[in-house]
Parts: sequence; C-alpha cells; structure tokens
Amino acid sequence: MKSSTNQPVSNAPQDVGAKDPVVPVWLIIVCFLLLYWGAVYFDERGGWFSTQVYTPYVSTEQLNTIAAMQGPPDPRVLGAQVYGRTCIACHQGNAMGTPGTFPPLAGSDWVNEKEAGRMIRIVLHGFGGPGLVVKGQPFSTASVMTAFGSPPPVGLTDEEIAAVITYVRGNTEWGNHAAPVTPEQVKAIRDKTSSHSQSYTPAEIMSVNPGD
Repeated sequence: MKSSTNQPVSNAPQDVGAKDPVVPVWLIIVCFLLLYWGAVYFDERGGWFSTQVYTPYVSTEQLNTIAAMQGPPDPRVLGAQVYGRTCIACHQGNAMGTPGTFPPLAGSDWVNEKEAGRMIRIVLHGFGGPGLVVKGQPFSTASVMTAFGSPPPVGLTDEEIAAVITYVRGNTEWGNHAAPVTPEQVKAIRDKTSSHSQSYTPAEIMSVNPGD
C-alpha cells in the first residue's frame, strides 16, 4: 500500500500575470515641462550666463576687459559685418543692387560724394519714392529703404552707421574711393534731423547740401 506524500497547500491567492506599475503619460509630460522651464530659467538668470556672452568667454566683465586691451574695432571690419546683416539682401554682395528697383552702391555717384551728409541721412531715416537716378539709370524705389536710426536692436548705433558707410564708401573693389565717416558726424546729423519722421524722397535728399 503506497502512502501519499503530504504537500503543503497554500491558501494565499496566486498573482497570475502581475505587471510592473506604469507611469502615467501626463506625469512624464509634466516632468519634461518642469525640466525645460528650469533649464530656460537657469540659462537666463544663472550667474555666468548672458545672451551677449558666448564660449570661451564667461562674463561681460571679461569681454569688456579684452575689448579695452584690444582697442576699438576696425571700422571697415565692423562695417562689413553690418553690411552683411542689413544691406546685402537688397544691394547684393557685389553692391550692384537690382536693376530698376534697388540702386547699386558700387561706383555710385551718391556714395562717392565728397561729403557724406546725404548718405548718413538716408541710412538714418530711410529712402524711397520716384525720381531716383544713379549712374544715369532711373530707379522706381517702390520699396522704401529701412530707416536704421532707431535705437538697437531695431536700428543701428552711431558707430555701426559710421562703420557701414565707411565700408561702402571706401570699398575699392566696388570702385568707391570716398573718405570715411566718423560716429561724431553721424551723431551730429542724427541730432540735427531728429524731427524728421519720414523717409527721404529723392527730391528731398537732393535739396540737402552733402556737407551740411
């Protein structure tokens, strides 16, 4: 007679098919948004971060110290940078402009005037309207040139305006051989024309003495 082996019997319920807890999707999204907000907040307000400072520099004080040691920037280098971000779209990289629409700066009689009073006014207050003639060719100037006399970041500083005009007037590759312009000249005309609230027309700018 075979005796049966006694097996312990558990009365505890068997957990069949148990799964790991799932993190809700909304909680993941909330955590991501909090991390993103924290990164932006730290980037904008964290001690050594600045929208004007980039690697390898760590502070505006360091940049100011280096700038003081190096002296003022070369106006022609600064002028080329300003031209590249404000003028090139219309006047093109070769300064030849667009026939009938955007006048050339290369070899322009306007650009090569002995005094830069007209050109400074055009950059400060804008320019547009019928009647413009450059190098014997008429331009409709239906698209008004932007005025850059507003304070940065919308407009340009006196230094930037002087630099870009100097760059254009002295660019021998474009056939220009005119004298440079100083920030002091720009400021003087800015102050003198502060009440001029509209773009110059060709007729208005032609009535201006370039040396004034």
